[in-house]
Amino acid sequence: MTKNQSASKEERILSIMQKVLTRVIRETATPPGLKHPLSADCIHDMRDCLVLISARKQELAKDAGRPSGTRPRYVDEPGTHDPVSVSIDQIKYKRKKPK
Repeated sequence: MTKNQSASKEERILSIMQKVLTRVIRETATPPGLKHPLSADCIHDMRDCLVLISARKQELAKDAGRPSGTRPRYVDEPGTHDPVSVSIDQIKYKRKKPK
């Protein structure tokens, strides 16, 4: 088994675990004012698991050279790419000849 095959299997396992945990959270959600059926410690542990799953999925995507794509970016938000510096002297203007 190659490294890529095990990574894809790990990613599938993490995705399924994440889906199951979020489904449990959604299905046990209670309206405001009612007592939640799960204990506060259990809810905290589930959040910790989701954070760990997300972090590992990002690590695997980074190691594979893929963008994680887990967080949308706004147009005006600075990206992770380094800006390219260009000197004004490097820009050549082409003037149109008058007719």
